[in-house]
Amino acid sequence: MAENIRKISVSQPTVTDEDKMAVLDCLDKTFLSGDSPVVGEFESNFSNIVGRNYGIAVANGSVALDVVLHALDLQPGDEVILPSFTIASCLFAILRTGAKPVFVDVDDGTWNMSLNTIQEKVTAKTRVVMVVHIYGLPVDMDPIVQFCAANEIIIIEDAAEAHGVRYRGKMCGSFGLASTFSFYANKAITAGEGGIVVTDDDDFRDKIRYLRNLAFAPPPGKRFIHTDLGWNLRLSSLQAALANSQLKRLDAITNRKRDIGLKYHSLLKGDSRVSLQLTETDYAQNMYWVFGVVFDESINTDAVADDLKLIGIETRPFFFPLHRQPVLEKFGLSDQKSLNISEKIGKQGIYLPSYIGMDDSDINYVVDRFTSVLDTYRKDFK
Repeated sequence: MAENIRKISVSQPTVTDEDKMAVLDCLDKTFLSGDSPVVGEFESNFSNIVGRNYGIAVANGSVALDVVLHALDLQPGDEVILPSFTIASCLFAILRTGAKPVFVDVDDGTWNMSLNTIQEKVTAKTRVVMVVHIYGLPVDMDPIVQFCAANEIIIIEDAAEAHGVRYRGKMCGSFGLASTFSFYANKAITAGEGGIVVTDDDDFRDKIRYLRNLAFAPPPGKRFIHTDLGWNLRLSSLQAALANSQLKRLDAITNRKRDIGLKYHSLLKGDSRVSLQLTETDYAQNMYWVFGVVFDESINTDAVADDLKLIGIETRPFFFPLHRQPVLEKFGLSDQKSLNISEKIGKQGIYLPSYIGMDDSDINYVVDRFTSVLDTYRKDFK
């Protein structure tokens, strides 16, 4: 008789009764739009937690990057430095402004950009460094902050994968002119979709709010007279209520995510066939938004993922390096130099199931099946 397949998703949001009641309360009060008090409450609560003066909720994390870069009034020829190893949203936001993306490689142990990789790419045209924290482990911020301040370079921080993560005791999302977060279904705090921009700058706050809401003229201007292009980027009240409820459990969620990552790490750290992201550095602990593994070159990553799927274990590939994205051809930017680490981990990396509803038996099951699949590719592991 065939063995029953135990299906384990790569990610699965946890929605509590309290979360449901928060959304139902919005419905009972007919708080539905992005203009209700619930949205403002969430903006205030979230910005307070990350140590910012202001929060401006938006429809998702990608448009949070879009509106932030647009608000900087970047011009053609301006350069924005970003890591090649990150989500395509970061690249798309830059390309939409007409500015030039400048890609940097990441570190082999943290999978993050660093001051060393940034300094190599700075020119007189550099306007912005987009810092992206990867998979729950922060970038080493202090050297970058000091360097950018000395060179009058703006820092925009993408903390979508670093909810509740601290760098030297300071929250990720509190660095630079502005920071962005995503509340997609696989994030630590989720609204299904949704995002937020946080900042300490009054003028920048006002500009983001203005652009988010169709560039309606602020009072005493007439409501339907527009002098700029804006967007409808508002977050709905139902989404804000869900995220606001989950925000109360932020510490518990991030602690559980770290526990899951450490459990995986303890079971796989001795396997020479895989490389793992650092559990911690001298400036931060890894929250493990996801748990990733990078295979050695002898293993076909796609084949491993396919074999795991056949036995019920879902995975995801790592980000494909941005400097190798075909879309760059349309912007005359396809002639990019190699970035060896981004290319290696982009090709050889996958992440395993990691969500707070998992227990240790689930993790043990995943690792047992994972190593069994690897054994079919490499027989020499001891």
